[in-house]
Amino acid sequence: MKASSVKEGIGMMLYTKKLKVFTGDANPDLAREIADYLGIGLGDARVSYFSDGEICVSINESVRGADVFVIQPTCPPANQNVMELLIMIDALRRASAQRICAVLPYYGYARQDRKLKARDPITAKLLANLITAAGATRVLTMDLHAGQIQGFFDIPVDHLLGVPILAEYFRSLELADPIVVSPDVGGVSRARDMASRLETTIAIIDKRRPQPNVAEVLHLVGDVKGRTAILIDDIIDTGGTIVQAAEALLEHGAKEVYVCCTHPVLSGPARVRLENSPIKEVVVTNTIPVPPEKRFPRLKVLTVAPLFGEAIIRIHEDLSVSKLFE
Repeated sequence: MKASSVKEGIGMMLYTKKLKVFTGDANPDLAREIADYLGIGLGDARVSYFSDGEICVSINESVRGADVFVIQPTCPPANQNVMELLIMIDALRRASAQRICAVLPYYGYARQDRKLKARDPITAKLLANLITAAGATRVLTMDLHAGQIQGFFDIPVDHLLGVPILAEYFRSLELADPIVVSPDVGGVSRARDMASRLETTIAIIDKRRPQPNVAEVLHLVGDVKGRTAILIDDIIDTGGTIVQAAEALLEHGAKEVYVCCTHPVLSGPARVRLENSPIKEVVVTNTIPVPPEKRFPRLKVLTVAPLFGEAIIRIHEDLSVSKLFE
């Protein structure tokens, strides 16, 4: 994405205010990309483990009075990455960092955002409490599964969108007669945003979930016959839902189906399902690392580093983050 840059005119003055970027082990490649975009090196920190499995974080440089950004998506292994994040934030707070922004390209546990039955936890809120209690003063994230999670925090939250990055890629393909499809009713606003950027229309798949990670397609709202369908979702987990949706679109006459999402969790049988599906191409971002064993020829990975880099600059300089989307 070509975000409107604010780097010009700031120059070296930007870094005299002690901007520092640290990362845990969740997505160090993305953290390095962001640091390179900012023109600074990653902070010197080390995550290690005691023999009993407990996590130890060492911050090996001064952060006193610094504006610190910790880049750590809480992706699988979620529990390990969450603990790394919390321990690193605590270490930075105790080392007298002036501000600590938790940069969460992917917010794990976001799908547990409400009670669906008696005695269910609301784990997305619990995680927000833990991050705040650890000492974070701000959160920067992207495409929360449920927008209301922003309200779970008692500290400022900047919520970036993945749609502009995905839309720019699909514009470059110059697809014939595209239509954007939401795989469920909850994703309609995301599909509408993508359709607006591509200057086209939307369709909606009506589905139900009889149990976790299982979905059944019931109806298709909209006409996809003869058109190039772009299925958009925030997360692809096991791949079952998105593959079923793609097959349903082809059965209803779609010429071909592209799939895109912001967060490629790709757990369990996801790679095999997607690789063996009739989907033309699967387009994702690198909010979550995609290791070689999860990749396949029709998978395209786009980077979110420039967008996060611009957001970090704007937060550091107390400028508007929303300007990135104008």
